[in-house]
Amino acid sequence: MGMHMAIDQDVEDLLIMGDSDLIIRQAQGEWETRDVKLIPYRQHVEDLVKRFKSIEFRYIPRCHNELADALATLASMLPYPGNAHVDPLEIQIKERHGYCNVIEAGSNTQPWYHDIKRFLKTQEYPEHATGDQKRTIRRHASGFFLSGELLYKRTPDLNLLRCVDIEEARKIMHEVHAGVCGPHMNGYVLAK
Repeated sequence: MGMHMAIDQDVEDLLIMGDSDLIIRQAQGEWETRDVKLIPYRQHVEDLVKRFKSIEFRYIPRCHNELADALATLASMLPYPGNAHVDPLEIQIKERHGYCNVIEAGSNTQPWYHDIKRFLKTQEYPEHATGDQKRTIRRHASGFFLSGELLYKRTPDLNLLRCVDIEEARKIMHEVHAGVCGPHMNGYVLAK
């Protein structure tokens, strides 16, 4: 798809970077494509290669593919515009990561889940709630679980996520980014 986009944009010289050593080496012709289902794709790539003045396939090891991951994420979020002009992306590489450690507190002193927790506990709505607001609270409440005083959000895979207020969130964010977990946690664990 990326090669088709490059052809549509009249690109003559193309550098393709990928983190799959197998696919890059097959595209370079160094390795044979044995999977019967992949042979037509390989042939299609060979046909597309002929449409460029120069093309290079470069393998980027997974430990060095932050840029490829960022580009893949961006590409998956943007629809292919067909004949429309696509402005080039400007990518700046910063020396340090931009971790977000800010929690904005609203003027309301109640936690964000107050109405849901109250409904699950007592089947009561806020005083001035309209019919639509009551329906919304009921609908949202069906995705939560109350255990004593602790409120949990159900996930599609039936895990329970504990709902926290602003102070607990601040404490958790501090521990994850700067506390005991800070220097020991890798990106995968941080995302989990």
